Amino acid sequence: MSAEIKFCGLTRPEDADFAASLGASYIGVIFAGGPRTLNIPRAMEVLGAAPRTVARVGVFADHGVDEIARIAGVLQLDALQMHGSFNPARVEALRKMFDGEIWTVCRLSGATLPPVVTDMLAVGDGLLLDAAVPGKLGGTGVTLPWAELSDPLRELRRFKRIILAGGLRPENVGQAIAALSPDVVDVSSGVESSPGIKDHDRMREFRDAVDHVATTT
Repeated sequence: MSAEIKFCGLTRPEDADFAASLGASYIGVIFAGGPRTLNIPRAMEVLGAAPRTVARVGVFADHGVDEIARIAGVLQLDALQMHGSFNPARVEALRKMFDGEIWTVCRLSGATLPPVVTDMLAVGDGLLLDAAVPGKLGGTGVTLPWAELSDPLRELRRFKRIILAGGLRPENVGQAIAALSPDVVDVSSGVESSPGIKDHDRMREFRDAVDHVATTT
């Protein structure tokens, strides 16, 4: 049982470089607001510190389709992570302007998957699950009820990739993987010393915890 790693909310080139050295599959930069939000020049510096073998993810909220496509083109993004209001037509419009993956985001306040998940799966390349916290779009450190989500997600994993976020850290990522078998584990605040500042020891511990699950199952 293995999962790919995405280090998100990167704000410093040295953190992107270290993420790549750890074997991360994805690195993420945020345009959706909050303390980790970057402008395009800074995002270019951060992403440019990692080799192109590491996929680049941009995190967006309710941006216009043209703006998202422009940023994706400038930064040569490989995936778009779509927070904010879910709109299937918006995703389809992006398809005509962006060739990479589009991940729809479902924010949960419990173990019940909302009916809109069906539409998210239909139009997205991956479904990202995160904890719903009022006024926040992510990076909150709040976990999901993994054990209770195990059965509902088992069927969904047959159709699309599952990206698991929400309060993951070195101490609990093994438990989350064991419960849900996600394709990707997405960490931000769980490996930080302060918002946007990654702790390299914590990043390494997270990678080691994920690897440990893969070698013992």
